[in-house]
Amino acid sequence: MALRGHNNAVLEVQWSGDGERLLSCSADKTVRAWDAATGLQVKKMSEHSAIVNSVCSARGGVPLLVSGSDDGTARIWDLRVRKCVQRFDGRFAVTAVAFSEGGDGVFCGGIDNEVRCIDLRTCEASMTLCGHTDTVTGVAMSPDGNFLLSNAMDQTLRVWDVRPYAPQERCTRVIKGHAHNFEKNLLRCAWSHDGTKVTCGSADRMVYVWGSDGTLQYKLPGHKGSVNETVMHPQEPIVASCSSDTTIFMGELAL
Repeated sequence: MALRGHNNAVLEVQWSGDGERLLSCSADKTVRAWDAATGLQVKKMSEHSAIVNSVCSARGGVPLLVSGSDDGTARIWDLRVRKCVQRFDGRFAVTAVAFSEGGDGVFCGGIDNEVRCIDLRTCEASMTLCGHTDTVTGVAMSPDGNFLLSNAMDQTLRVWDVRPYAPQERCTRVIKGHAHNFEKNLLRCAWSHDGTKVTCGSADRMVYVWGSDGTLQYKLPGHKGSVNETVMHPQEPIVASCSSDTTIFMGELAL
């Protein structure tokens, strides 16, 4: 199956919360939803005025998704409604987005080096995570919804405690080893299904996998270009990676 419709680079692809649709965002300024069974486009969202860098679906309930764009906005879309249902304006490009566990907030990272949680009920920032010293390129919620993983061009991964009554210093771990370079690609990050491992893309052509305690477990070679995203299989010990070399690799990890 091939999904055709975007007319510029596709920058992120995600599954919808129910697994029935694929969501994509592109440099063509659109967000699109696709039927995973037929490959047909079921919705085109084109209200952004600049490159759309990131898209993420809510994990359950109402079919919501959030997108972040170079136009400085994060937008909430309901797949049952024609237009954007909420819009959050900022001063800087939004490069990474993720829904909170309950679907009542969205985490947005951008070129201002910060990650903010926007409360959908008040439309205000309920949390600001400061610590990165360069553009945030990826954010991902842990399986239990208690921690947020972020990747940035300062060449660090950070784990944040995002529970409501966490200590004031929410950064619980800083992980190093991977690389960003002059290409300034938006390198994504991800958790394993059980929350015991984290992984992220790297410009040095390697796939990195750490334990959640920050211990490097795997550094897998093979790609001939920047590794832009890595994801862990939801049940099996397998990591998939996509690269600027136009290939997707799948690597098996020890149990």
